[in-house]
Amino acid sequence: MCGIVGYLGEKPAQPILIAGLKRLEYRGYDSAGIVSLSPRSKATLVRAKGKVSELVAKVSEAPKTDVIGIGHTRWATHGEPSKRNAHPHNVGDIYLVHNGIIENYQDLKAMLSRYDYEMKSDTDTEVLTALIDYLSHKHETLLEAVSGALNMVVGAYGIAVIDRKNPDEIIVARKGSPLILGLGKGEVFIASDASAIVGYTDQVIYLRDGEVAQCMRDGVELYDLEQNVVSQTVETLEIDLQAIQKQGHKHFLEKEIYEQPETVRATLGGRIDTEKHTAKLGGLNMTDAELRAVKHIFVVGCGTASYAGLLAKYYIEQLAPDVMVSVEVASELRYRSFTVPENSVALFVSQSGETADTLACLTEMKRRGVRCLGVVNAVGSTIAREVDGGVYLHVGAEISVASTKAFTSQVVAMVIFGIMLADSKGADKRVISEFVDELDSLPSQIEALLAEQAGEIAGIAKKYAKYEHALYIGRDALFPVALEGALKMKEISYIHAEGYPSGELKHGPIALIDDRFFEVCYIQDNWLYEKSQSNLIEMNARGAHAIAITDTTKKVPAENVIRVKTKLSYLTPLLFNIVTQLLAYNIAIARKTDVDQPRNLAKSVTVE
Repeated sequence: MCGIVGYLGEKPAQPILIAGLKRLEYRGYDSAGIVSLSPRSKATLVRAKGKVSELVAKVSEAPKTDVIGIGHTRWATHGEPSKRNAHPHNVGDIYLVHNGIIENYQDLKAMLSRYDYEMKSDTDTEVLTALIDYLSHKHETLLEAVSGALNMVVGAYGIAVIDRKNPDEIIVARKGSPLILGLGKGEVFIASDASAIVGYTDQVIYLRDGEVAQCMRDGVELYDLEQNVVSQTVETLEIDLQAIQKQGHKHFLEKEIYEQPETVRATLGGRIDTEKHTAKLGGLNMTDAELRAVKHIFVVGCGTASYAGLLAKYYIEQLAPDVMVSVEVASELRYRSFTVPENSVALFVSQSGETADTLACLTEMKRRGVRCLGVVNAVGSTIAREVDGGVYLHVGAEISVASTKAFTSQVVAMVIFGIMLADSKGADKRVISEFVDELDSLPSQIEALLAEQAGEIAGIAKKYAKYEHALYIGRDALFPVALEGALKMKEISYIHAEGYPSGELKHGPIALIDDRFFEVCYIQDNWLYEKSQSNLIEMNARGAHAIAITDTTKKVPAENVIRVKTKLSYLTPLLFNIVTQLLAYNIAIARKTDVDQPRNLAKSVTVE
C-alpha cells in the first residue's frame, strides 16, 4: 500500500527520494512527502496531497543538496487525504515515515497529552512520532528511543526515522510491513519495495519482523527490540531496471498482459518434462511419500490470488481425485473457527508475498503444525521466507495494481503441484500426460491469441464502455474465470460487475438483466456446451447485451462473439481469461480511467 524511501550518503537526497517515490506510485496512494537534512542546514519538509507530480512542483521551489532524507507515499487509513495528514510527520526534532497501523494510538495519544503533546493531524503515525520524541529526551541515542517506542506499540509497522540533531543516521524497523536496505559505497538506500532501489545497488538486506536497523554511511547494524545485535544476510537483488519500465507500451497493464507468453515460459522453465510427461517444483521440500499422503489442501489468498486458487482447485481435483481442495479467502479464514483435516497442506498464494491477511493465516497454520507452502512472485518477501517450502513464479515485477500475468502463472504453478500429487499417487497417466502437453503449449497459444485477436477484442470492447453494470457467468472451471473477469472490470473501469456460476442464473442474477447491463458468457465446447448455451438463450429472452467468449465453431446467439482458436482443452479457461483482461483494459481506456493506478486501490495490501 503506502511506500517508503530513504537515502543516506554523499549525493543530493531529494532527487533520489523523488525518483523512488515515482517508482512506488503503482502501490496506490493519495498524498506524498519528503524531508531532507544536512549538517549545514535545517530540515526541509515538503508534503502535498495528490500525485507525486504535485510534490515535485513544490520541491522544485526549494531544491536542496541535503545528503540524508526520507520520503513516503500515503494511502489514507487514519484521517482523510490531506497535506496535514501526509508523511513525513514531525514532532520536535524527530521526522518519521510509517507504513502500517498503530492499533493502540489512542491510548498512547492520551498518555502523551499529559506531557503537553498536541497532535496536528488525524494520524496514528504522528502519535508514534511524538512518542519517539518524548523518549528521545530520556535516552542517549535515537536507536534507544525508537526501540523503546516500538516496545510500547501494538500493531504493524515499517518505519524510517531521522533526528534533526543527528544528520548522520537513519533508524528503520519493521513488523508486518516490508522494508529493504540497499547497500552502496558510502551510502544506504531504504525502501518498502525493491523497485525503488533498482539501478542504485543490487546488494540488499531484507529486514525481518522485529528487527531495527541503524543505517550509517559506512554500513548497517541490525538489532532486535531489546537492542541485541542480530546477524545480517546481504543478498543480490534479482530485478533489473528494464522490468519496471513500460518498454513502449501505453500502460504497465498492457505490457503485463502482453508479457504472458514469456512469463508462463519462465514459470514452466525446468519444471516440466514433455518426454517423460512429468512435472516438478524444486522448492517444495516434500518427498514422494509426503506428497502421496496428502488428502486435503487449503489454498489461501485474497482477491485475484483466491480466484487463481479456485481455478486450480478444479484442475488439482481432476488430476488427483482422492484430494479435496478448500479455497479460503484469507481475510475470512483468519477470524473463523475451522478444522484442519488430517494429512493437510496449505498453499499461500500472493503476488507480493506481503499480503497481511494471508500472512496472518500462515502464522495460524504454522501454529497448528500444517505444512505451509508458498506460491509467490516477490523474491525475498515475508511469505517466501516464512513457509516450509514453495515456488517462485518468476514473472518479474508486476507494476499495475490489477494483476494479470501473476494470475496466469499462479494457476500454472498450482497445476504443476497437482501433477506432482497425481504422479506420487499413481493417478491416471493419460490425464497427467495431457496436462503436461497443454502446459507446454500454453505460451504459444497465448502468443497466438494476443497476435491475432487483440484488435478484434479492442473493437468489441469500445461498444460496451457506456454501460455501468456487467454480469459474468461461466460453468465448471469457467466460474472462477467469471469471478476474476468481473474483478478486473470493476477494478480498472469502475463498472459494477458480478461473477456467477451459470447454473445459478435462475437463482437470482437473471433478475438484473436490463438495458443498463451487458453480459459476458464463457462457453467452452465440452460436455457442458449445451447447458451453457441454454443460459445464454435464457438471458437473450430477457433483452441481454451479451458477449460470448467461446472456442466453438458452432453458431452462438450473442450480440458479439469472440471465438478463441485453440487446441487446448483443460487449460482453455486461461485463454478465455486473457480475452477478459483485454476486454477490461480496452473498456477502461475508452472510459479514460487511471488504468495502472485505479482509485482507492493499492497493489500490496499490507494492513487489514
